[in-house]
Amino acid sequence: MADQLTQRFRGARRDPALVVLEGFHALKHALRFGAEVEVAVAADPAALEELAADLAPDLAGKLGDRVSAVGAKRLADLVPQAPRTGVVAIARRPAVDLGAALADPRPAPVVVLEQPRNMGNLGACVRVAAAADAAALVAVGENDPWNPEAVRGGAGLQFALPVAAVLELPASDRPLLALDPEGEDLDPARLPARAALAFGTERHGLSEALLARADARIAIPMRTGVSSLNLATTVSAVLFAWRLAAG
Repeated sequence: MADQLTQRFRGARRDPALVVLEGFHALKHALRFGAEVEVAVAADPAALEELAADLAPDLAGKLGDRVSAVGAKRLADLVPQAPRTGVVAIARRPAVDLGAALADPRPAPVVVLEQPRNMGNLGACVRVAAAADAAALVAVGENDPWNPEAVRGGAGLQFALPVAAVLELPASDRPLLALDPEGEDLDPARLPARAALAFGTERHGLSEALLARADARIAIPMRTGVSSLNLATTVSAVLFAWRLAAG
């Protein structure tokens, strides 16, 4: 029978109010961006402090009172795949006001992912959106951008910007730009600063319903014979084209 700590971690994976953080980088970013961490355990807290001193000096010396020692074998019982950095945690998901995020007047785009399939790839998109200082990331469909695998792929940067899941993209005053192979070639100088940038799946692209809502369609110019890019790579290319053009 599973003990109390194991049950707590298993339950957190199913609880929409909580998120499981797997690995040092996920915990690092959660703490750095103000997450409410309920429990954190490490195989070797002393080794974790050394890692923090090397990779995150702003957290060095601040983990001791937050992290409990459980040992490597015990840690491996808490999550499906024990992270190499030897630390896992449970945090509360921040409340996200999607309406406020979409209305944000700041000159920054919102990333819209329609029916993202792969959780690691979804997390990588969150990581890119955070690095580019996007206004928000919205996943349209059934897949949760706060899934532990997506949080691992995003290195916990879900805490760095508003990240929400919806079944349908709500209307807003943002111009909706659809990434589509039949669209006009991407011109960074013409990207609206507050655009909602919509990306579909690598195989099927965006749905006809979302394409019909788009104010414009854009495409990334590519070498003849290359049919598509990885989703996170596509998001990276467009966001950093916007960021470089914006100066």
